[in-house]
Amino acid sequence: MEVRRRTVLQGIGAATGAAVFGAPALAQAKSKIRVGYLHTLAVDGQMWLAQHLDAFGKNGIEPEFREFQTGLELFQAMIGGSLDALTTGAVISNFPARGQGKMFLANAVEFATAQLWVREDQGIKSFADLKGKRIATTAGTTAHVFLNTALRANGMVASDIELLNQRMPDAVTAFISGAVPAVALWVPFNITVRSKVPGAKKLVDASAYYPQAAIMSGWATTADFHAKNRDTLVRVVKAWSAGNEFLTGKTDEALETLQKKHYPQVPLADFKEQYQAQKAFPTAEWRKLYADGTVTKWLQQVTDFFATTGNIANPIPASQYFDSSIYMDATKG
Repeated sequence: MEVRRRTVLQGIGAATGAAVFGAPALAQAKSKIRVGYLHTLAVDGQMWLAQHLDAFGKNGIEPEFREFQTGLELFQAMIGGSLDALTTGAVISNFPARGQGKMFLANAVEFATAQLWVREDQGIKSFADLKGKRIATTAGTTAHVFLNTALRANGMVASDIELLNQRMPDAVTAFISGAVPAVALWVPFNITVRSKVPGAKKLVDASAYYPQAAIMSGWATTADFHAKNRDTLVRVVKAWSAGNEFLTGKTDEALETLQKKHYPQVPLADFKEQYQAQKAFPTAEWRKLYADGTVTKWLQQVTDFFATTGNIANPIPASQYFDSSIYMDATKG
Protein backbone atom coordinates (compact mmCIF):
# COMPACT_ATOMS: atom_id res chain seq x y z
CA MET A 1 0.00 0.00 0.00
CA GLU A 2 2.84 2.39 0.89
CA VAL A 3 4.52 1.70 -2.45
CA ARG A 4 1.30 2.53 -4.28
CA ARG A 5 0.91 5.70 -2.21
CA ARG A 6 4.46 6.86 -3.07
CA THR A 7 3.81 6.13 -6.75
CA VAL A 8 0.64 8.22 -6.74
CA LEU A 9 2.38 11.05 -4.89
CA GLN A 10 5.27 10.98 -7.33
CA GLY A 11 2.78 11.17 -10.19
CA ILE A 12 1.09 14.18 -8.62
CA GLY A 13 4.47 15.81 -8.05
CA ALA A 14 5.45 15.21 -11.64
CA ALA A 15 2.22 16.75 -12.90
CA THR A 16 2.64 19.72 -10.56
CA GLY A 17 6.19 20.22 -11.73
CA ALA A 18 5.04 20.09 -15.33
CA ALA A 19 2.60 22.91 -14.65
CA VAL A 20 5.24 24.97 -12.86
CA PHE A 21 7.95 24.54 -15.42
CA GLY A 22 5.73 24.97 -18.48
CA ALA A 23 5.57 21.40 -19.76
CA PRO A 24 2.34 20.82 -21.68
CA ALA A 25 0.78 18.03 -19.59
CA LEU A 26 -1.92 20.14 -17.97
CA ALA A 27 -1.72 23.32 -20.02
CA GLN A 28 -2.96 21.62 -23.17
CA ALA A 29 -6.33 20.54 -21.80
CA LYS A 30 -8.90 21.61 -24.38
CA SER A 31 -12.03 23.62 -23.67
CA LYS A 32 -15.11 21.52 -24.39
CA ILE A 33 -18.13 23.13 -25.99
CA ARG A 34 -21.44 21.56 -27.05
CA VAL A 35 -22.56 23.02 -30.39
CA GLY A 36 -25.92 22.51 -32.07
CA TYR A 37 -26.34 23.19 -35.78
CA LEU A 38 -28.63 23.05 -38.78
CA HIS A 39 -27.30 20.92 -41.62
CA THR A 40 -27.36 23.49 -44.40
CA LEU A 41 -24.38 25.09 -46.11
CA ALA A 42 -25.11 28.67 -45.05
CA VAL A 43 -25.08 27.53 -41.42
CA ASP A 44 -22.54 24.73 -40.99
CA GLY A 45 -20.13 25.19 -43.93
CA GLN A 46 -17.37 27.09 -42.14
CA MET A 47 -17.79 24.93 -39.05
CA TRP A 48 -17.10 21.68 -40.92
CA LEU A 49 -14.22 23.24 -42.83
CA ALA A 50 -12.69 24.38 -39.54
CA GLN A 51 -13.05 20.82 -38.26
CA HIS A 52 -11.44 19.49 -41.48
CA LEU A 53 -8.46 21.80 -40.94
CA ASP A 54 -8.24 20.82 -37.24
CA ALA A 55 -8.64 24.53 -36.51
CA PHE A 56 -10.69 23.83 -33.39
CA GLY A 57 -8.00 21.55 -32.00
CA LYS A 58 -5.23 24.00 -32.87
CA ASN A 59 -7.11 26.67 -30.92
CA GLY A 60 -7.60 24.48 -27.86
CA ILE A 61 -11.27 23.70 -28.50
CA GLU A 62 -12.92 20.28 -28.28
CA PRO A 63 -16.37 20.68 -29.87
CA GLU A 64 -19.22 18.21 -29.61
CA PHE A 65 -21.60 18.69 -32.54
CA ARG A 66 -25.31 17.84 -32.55
CA GLU A 67 -27.64 18.26 -35.52
CA PHE A 68 -31.17 19.74 -35.30
CA GLN A 69 -33.95 20.24 -37.85
CA THR A 70 -34.97 23.82 -37.01
CA GLY A 71 -33.54 26.87 -35.30
CA LEU A 72 -36.46 26.84 -32.87
CA GLU A 73 -35.42 23.40 -31.65
CA LEU A 74 -31.82 24.59 -31.37
CA PHE A 75 -32.67 27.50 -29.10
CA GLN A 76 -35.00 25.36 -27.02
CA ALA A 77 -32.15 22.90 -26.46
CA MET A 78 -29.71 25.66 -25.55
CA ILE A 79 -32.16 27.36 -23.22
CA GLY A 80 -32.82 23.96 -21.65
CA GLY A 81 -29.11 23.52 -20.90
CA SER A 82 -28.11 20.76 -23.33
CA LEU A 83 -26.06 23.08 -25.61
CA ASP A 84 -23.44 25.74 -24.94
CA ALA A 85 -23.68 27.34 -28.38
CA LEU A 86 -25.53 26.99 -31.67
CA THR A 87 -25.38 28.03 -35.29
CA THR A 88 -28.61 28.68 -37.18
CA GLY A 89 -30.45 30.90 -39.65
CA ALA A 90 -32.86 33.80 -39.13
CA VAL A 91 -33.89 32.59 -35.67
CA ILE A 92 -30.58 34.13 -34.54
CA SER A 93 -32.52 37.44 -34.54
CA ASN A 94 -35.43 36.06 -32.53
CA PHE A 95 -34.56 34.46 -29.19
CA PRO A 96 -31.69 36.83 -28.30
CA ALA A 97 -34.16 39.70 -28.78
CA ARG A 98 -36.25 37.98 -26.10
CA GLY A 99 -33.27 37.89 -23.74
CA GLN A 100 -32.60 34.21 -24.48
CA GLY A 101 -29.06 33.90 -25.78
CA LYS A 102 -26.26 36.15 -26.93
CA MET A 103 -25.18 36.30 -30.57
CA PHE A 104 -21.42 36.54 -31.18
CA LEU A 105 -20.70 35.51 -34.78
CA ALA A 106 -22.22 36.00 -38.24
CA ASN A 107 -21.99 33.08 -40.67
CA ALA A 108 -23.38 34.37 -43.93
CA VAL A 109 -26.11 36.40 -45.55
CA GLU A 110 -28.76 34.01 -46.79
CA PHE A 111 -28.84 35.82 -50.12
CA ALA A 112 -31.13 33.41 -52.00
CA THR A 113 -31.33 30.40 -49.71
CA ALA A 114 -35.00 31.04 -48.96
CA GLN A 115 -37.29 30.28 -51.90
CA LEU A 116 -41.01 30.21 -52.68
CA TRP A 117 -42.10 27.24 -54.82
CA VAL A 118 -45.59 26.85 -56.30
CA ARG A 119 -47.55 24.24 -58.22
CA GLU A 120 -48.86 25.52 -61.52
CA ASP A 121 -50.92 22.35 -61.81
CA GLN A 122 -52.97 23.74 -58.91
CA GLY A 123 -53.50 27.07 -60.64
CA ILE A 124 -50.70 29.03 -58.98
CA LYS A 125 -48.71 31.06 -61.51
CA SER A 126 -48.30 34.42 -59.75
CA PHE A 127 -48.57 36.06 -56.34
CA ALA A 128 -52.13 37.09 -57.09
CA ASP A 129 -53.05 33.40 -57.37
CA LEU A 130 -51.83 32.81 -53.79
CA LYS A 131 -54.60 34.86 -52.23
CA GLY A 132 -56.59 32.69 -49.85
CA LYS A 133 -54.33 29.68 -50.48
CA ARG A 134 -52.32 27.61 -48.03
CA ILE A 135 -48.54 28.02 -47.98
CA ALA A 136 -46.49 25.54 -45.97
CA THR A 137 -43.36 26.66 -44.13
CA THR A 138 -41.73 26.60 -40.70
CA ALA A 139 -42.90 29.62 -38.71
CA GLY A 140 -40.25 31.79 -37.13
CA THR A 141 -37.48 30.72 -39.51
CA THR A 142 -35.55 32.17 -42.45
CA ALA A 143 -38.23 30.88 -44.83
CA HIS A 144 -41.01 32.57 -42.86
CA VAL A 145 -39.19 35.92 -42.73
CA PHE A 146 -38.59 35.73 -46.48
CA LEU A 147 -42.21 34.79 -47.21
CA ASN A 148 -43.48 37.79 -45.27
CA THR A 149 -41.13 40.08 -47.20
CA ALA A 150 -42.16 38.57 -50.54
CA LEU A 151 -45.86 39.00 -49.78
CA ARG A 152 -45.44 42.65 -48.81
CA ALA A 153 -43.32 43.33 -51.90
CA ASN A 154 -46.19 42.04 -54.01
CA GLY A 155 -48.95 44.04 -52.37
CA MET A 156 -50.11 41.33 -49.98
CA VAL A 157 -50.06 40.80 -46.22
CA ALA A 158 -49.82 37.69 -44.08
CA SER A 159 -53.57 37.51 -43.58
CA ASP A 160 -54.07 37.17 -47.36
CA ILE A 161 -52.79 33.59 -47.22
CA GLU A 162 -53.25 30.64 -44.89
CA LEU A 163 -49.94 29.71 -43.27
CA LEU A 164 -49.45 25.99 -42.60
CA ASN A 165 -46.76 25.76 -39.92
CA GLN A 166 -44.76 22.51 -40.13
CA ARG A 167 -41.20 21.30 -39.67
CA MET A 168 -39.50 21.89 -43.00
CA PRO A 169 -39.25 18.22 -44.04
CA ASP A 170 -43.01 17.91 -43.42
CA ALA A 171 -43.78 21.17 -45.23
CA VAL A 172 -41.89 19.95 -48.29
CA THR A 173 -43.67 16.58 -48.14
CA ALA A 174 -47.03 18.38 -48.04
CA PHE A 175 -46.08 20.31 -51.17
CA ILE A 176 -44.84 17.22 -53.00
CA SER A 177 -48.01 15.29 -52.17
CA GLY A 178 -50.18 18.13 -53.44
CA ALA A 179 -51.69 18.86 -50.04
CA VAL A 180 -50.62 22.51 -50.41
CA PRO A 181 -50.04 24.51 -53.62
CA ALA A 182 -47.03 26.44 -52.31
CA VAL A 183 -44.08 26.09 -49.94
CA ALA A 184 -41.58 28.60 -48.60
CA LEU A 185 -38.39 26.63 -47.99
CA TRP A 186 -34.64 26.94 -47.66
CA VAL A 187 -31.96 25.12 -49.63
CA PRO A 188 -31.22 22.23 -50.01
CA PHE A 189 -34.94 21.32 -49.83
CA ASN A 190 -35.34 22.90 -53.28
CA ILE A 191 -33.45 19.92 -54.72
CA THR A 192 -36.07 17.52 -53.36
CA VAL A 193 -38.87 19.67 -54.75
CA ARG A 194 -37.27 19.87 -58.19
CA SER A 195 -36.74 16.12 -58.39
CA LYS A 196 -40.14 15.07 -57.02
CA VAL A 197 -42.33 17.71 -58.70
CA PRO A 198 -40.89 18.37 -62.17
CA GLY A 199 -43.59 20.92 -62.92
CA ALA A 200 -42.93 22.96 -59.76
CA LYS A 201 -42.01 26.61 -60.31
CA LYS A 202 -39.75 28.80 -58.18
CA LEU A 203 -41.75 32.00 -57.95
CA VAL A 204 -39.07 34.06 -56.21
CA ASP A 205 -36.09 33.78 -53.86
CA ALA A 206 -34.63 36.07 -51.22
CA SER A 207 -32.11 37.67 -53.60
CA ALA A 208 -34.96 39.83 -54.95
CA TYR A 209 -35.00 41.71 -51.64
CA TYR A 210 -31.27 42.05 -50.92
CA PRO A 211 -29.89 44.04 -49.14
CA GLN A 212 -33.02 45.81 -47.89
CA ALA A 213 -34.28 42.57 -46.33
CA ALA A 214 -31.02 40.68 -45.79
CA ILE A 215 -31.31 37.64 -43.53
CA MET A 216 -28.32 36.59 -41.43
CA SER A 217 -27.22 33.19 -40.21
CA GLY A 218 -24.94 33.09 -37.20
CA TRP A 219 -23.84 31.75 -33.84
CA ALA A 220 -25.25 32.34 -30.37
CA THR A 221 -24.47 31.17 -26.86
CA THR A 222 -26.12 31.41 -23.47
CA ALA A 223 -25.71 34.57 -21.42
CA ASP A 224 -23.97 32.52 -18.73
CA PHE A 225 -21.49 30.89 -21.12
CA HIS A 226 -20.84 34.28 -22.71
CA ALA A 227 -20.10 35.84 -19.34
CA LYS A 228 -17.85 33.06 -18.04
CA ASN A 229 -16.15 31.69 -21.16
CA ARG A 230 -15.37 34.65 -23.39
CA ASP A 231 -11.87 33.36 -24.17
CA THR A 232 -13.36 30.06 -25.35
CA LEU A 233 -15.68 31.94 -27.71
CA VAL A 234 -12.75 33.97 -29.08
CA ARG A 235 -10.94 30.73 -29.86
CA VAL A 236 -14.08 29.27 -31.47
CA VAL A 237 -14.17 32.31 -33.76
CA LYS A 238 -10.48 31.91 -34.57
CA ALA A 239 -11.19 28.33 -35.66
CA TRP A 240 -14.29 29.37 -37.61
CA SER A 241 -12.24 32.07 -39.37
CA ALA A 242 -9.83 29.45 -40.68
CA GLY A 243 -12.77 27.59 -42.21
CA ASN A 244 -14.20 30.83 -43.57
CA GLU A 245 -10.92 31.76 -45.27
CA PHE A 246 -10.80 28.31 -46.85
CA LEU A 247 -14.39 28.70 -48.08
CA THR A 248 -13.94 32.20 -49.51
CA GLY A 249 -10.31 31.86 -50.63
CA LYS A 250 -10.28 28.37 -52.18
CA THR A 251 -13.98 27.99 -52.86
CA ASP A 252 -13.95 25.09 -55.33
CA GLU A 253 -11.65 22.99 -53.17
CA ALA A 254 -13.61 23.83 -50.03
CA LEU A 255 -16.96 22.97 -51.59
CA GLU A 256 -15.64 19.69 -52.96
CA THR A 257 -14.34 18.82 -49.49
CA LEU A 258 -17.65 19.68 -47.85
CA GLN A 259 -19.74 17.85 -50.42
CA LYS A 260 -17.66 14.70 -50.19
CA LYS A 261 -17.51 14.57 -46.39
CA HIS A 262 -20.81 16.08 -45.26
CA TYR A 263 -23.21 16.38 -48.20
CA PRO A 264 -22.64 13.23 -50.29
CA GLN A 265 -26.36 13.00 -51.08
CA VAL A 266 -26.23 16.38 -52.87
CA PRO A 267 -24.70 16.37 -56.38
CA LEU A 268 -21.66 18.67 -56.53
CA ALA A 269 -23.25 20.92 -59.16
CA ASP A 270 -26.31 21.42 -56.92
CA PHE A 271 -24.06 22.00 -53.93
CA LYS A 272 -22.16 24.74 -55.76
CA GLU A 273 -25.52 26.25 -56.70
CA GLN A 274 -26.38 26.35 -53.00
CA TYR A 275 -23.21 28.29 -52.30
CA GLN A 276 -24.22 30.88 -54.88
CA ALA A 277 -27.43 31.33 -52.89
CA GLN A 278 -25.53 32.76 -49.93
CA LYS A 279 -23.02 35.54 -49.38
CA ALA A 280 -19.93 34.59 -47.38
CA PHE A 281 -17.30 37.28 -46.95
CA PRO A 282 -13.54 37.03 -46.33
CA THR A 283 -12.53 37.71 -42.74
CA ALA A 284 -11.28 41.24 -43.47
CA GLU A 285 -14.52 42.20 -45.18
CA TRP A 286 -16.55 40.81 -42.29
CA ARG A 287 -14.52 43.09 -39.99
CA LYS A 288 -15.63 46.12 -42.02
CA LEU A 289 -19.28 45.01 -41.94
CA TYR A 290 -19.04 44.55 -38.16
CA ALA A 291 -17.29 47.89 -37.62
CA ASP A 292 -19.63 50.05 -39.71
CA GLY A 293 -22.76 48.59 -38.14
CA THR A 294 -24.01 46.77 -41.26
CA VAL A 295 -24.27 43.39 -39.51
CA THR A 296 -26.18 44.94 -36.62
CA LYS A 297 -28.55 46.66 -39.07
CA TRP A 298 -29.24 43.40 -40.92
CA LEU A 299 -29.95 41.62 -37.65
CA GLN A 300 -32.28 44.40 -36.48
CA GLN A 301 -34.35 44.17 -39.68
CA VAL A 302 -35.21 40.56 -38.90
CA THR A 303 -35.71 41.28 -35.20
CA ASP A 304 -38.30 43.89 -36.20
CA PHE A 305 -40.18 41.18 -38.12
CA PHE A 306 -40.15 38.83 -35.13
CA ALA A 307 -41.20 41.63 -32.79
CA THR A 308 -44.31 42.14 -34.91
CA THR A 309 -45.24 38.58 -35.84
CA GLY A 310 -44.06 36.96 -32.62
CA ASN A 311 -45.45 39.58 -30.29
CA ILE A 312 -42.13 40.22 -28.55
CA ALA A 313 -42.78 42.78 -25.85
CA ASN A 314 -39.93 45.29 -25.52
CA PRO A 315 -37.47 43.39 -27.74
CA ILE A 316 -33.79 43.78 -26.97
CA PRO A 317 -32.15 45.60 -29.92
CA ALA A 318 -29.47 43.87 -31.99
CA SER A 319 -26.95 46.44 -30.77
CA GLN A 320 -27.31 44.86 -27.31
CA TYR A 321 -27.82 41.14 -28.01
CA PHE A 322 -25.02 41.00 -30.61
CA ASP A 323 -21.49 41.09 -29.17
CA SER A 324 -19.29 42.05 -32.13
CA SER A 325 -16.20 42.46 -29.95
CA ILE A 326 -15.51 38.71 -29.82
CA TYR A 327 -15.07 38.50 -33.59
CA MET A 328 -13.03 41.70 -33.68
CA ASP A 329 -10.68 40.40 -30.97
CA ALA A 330 -10.35 37.00 -32.62
CA THR A 331 -9.44 38.40 -36.03
CA LYS A 332 -7.26 41.41 -35.22
CA GLY A 333 -3.59 41.56 -36.15
